[in-house]
Amino acid sequence: MNNLSLSQKLYFYLVSLYKWYLRTPQRSLDEAYQAALQIKGIEDEHFHGNQINLDFTINSSVSGYFAADLRKNLKIVRMRLTEFNSSRFFLNESNQQTMEKYAVNLPNAQEVLEKLQFIDVITSKYTNLDNFHSSVQVNPPVNSQLSTTPNKLNITKTSALNPEAKNSNILPGNKASKTGILPRSILTTISRLQIELDPKSEEDVVQKFRMTQRRTIISIRFVLLLIIVPILTHQLSKAIFVGPLVDHFHQSATAEIFINQEMEEEALQDLQRFEERLRFQNLLGITAPLSAEEIETSISEKANEIAKEYRIEGAGAIKNVFSDICSVLAVVIFLVLSKREIAIFKDFIDSIVYGLSDSAKAFIIILFTDIFVGFHSPHGWEVLLEGVSRHWGLPASHNVIFLFIATFPVILDTIFKYWIFRYLNRISPSAVATYHNMNE
Repeated sequence: MNNLSLSQKLYFYLVSLYKWYLRTPQRSLDEAYQAALQIKGIEDEHFHGNQINLDFTINSSVSGYFAADLRKNLKIVRMRLTEFNSSRFFLNESNQQTMEKYAVNLPNAQEVLEKLQFIDVITSKYTNLDNFHSSVQVNPPVNSQLSTTPNKLNITKTSALNPEAKNSNILPGNKASKTGILPRSILTTISRLQIELDPKSEEDVVQKFRMTQRRTIISIRFVLLLIIVPILTHQLSKAIFVGPLVDHFHQSATAEIFINQEMEEEALQDLQRFEERLRFQNLLGITAPLSAEEIETSISEKANEIAKEYRIEGAGAIKNVFSDICSVLAVVIFLVLSKREIAIFKDFIDSIVYGLSDSAKAFIIILFTDIFVGFHSPHGWEVLLEGVSRHWGLPASHNVIFLFIATFPVILDTIFKYWIFRYLNRISPSAVATYHNMNE
């Protein structure tokens, strides 16, 4: 294998990668089947072959432990079956002939049906598990909290999300907004006493804390994966297949050392500074006296060195383009498969944002608007766009950058103002008043 040429190594690598692709349906089905076997093993070992009990009121610690394993295995089954169906869709007759050519065993149809039937039998018991997961979202959006029945759960949620809701006016048409026989404060006190005297109130508090804790853990894990997935995909794709392919074709091309004119101008400036420094040191006698031929030789060596550096930098820019595409695809797939986590994360952010004080909300709004649309933000946008263009090997056109700076921050500022006027002014008018006072 070490004696093979680079093109032969690349051919064997592509063949092995294609074999791996052809085995995708069978591999996905096997992983889904193994996950279903894990669920069946838990049922047989701990629940006497019955459905896994997820009743937290009986034994919350044990139920939480098995619920985590069940959720993990069901997610594996769902992802692998999706991968199985999509990969079978792209395997046509020519692919099957290629599988026979490369000695890739075709999956037995009877075996596939048996595994799919077993998976369906196991997972059909937990079709209502999404309703169980949705209970993790403790705090609904603020608009849904203005219910017509002021029960004890709505009182605690509303006060947790928005402390101003206790003293603010309810929407017109709500039963609570009508004038009653007794003052509203007395009714609120009576409701609070009912909650405190309820023997199940302690269980409700513990259950709410566990759900809030689980929501926080899921949200933090979602944010970390949202950061790690694109970075890891970028590095792996760049190291495994994008890098070798670009190096092979870029080095074999007789071509172009510079992928844009800006890089060529920078290289010429570097060579010119080296030549001037070399002649200056030679005239002052700082270095050993050099003849004209020796100076030309040094300049030629430096030119080759600069050309090598910029060839590597150009290849790196091309790698960044394809690696970033792979990262974007990975993020899109991750977001598509994380709909439940997105809903939980949205609820988590709502509980944090609406739980802030008016001054904190105004401070955050002013901070973001000054950074992205303030009078000094054009310099930041210019540095950011030049860095992006350098990352992708594009020439930094100042006309395009100035046009972007003249339009995008204005659009962003309009969106900020519309959000403040349309939503924040309705949800928290005092925060808007604090914002205007601080901004003045």
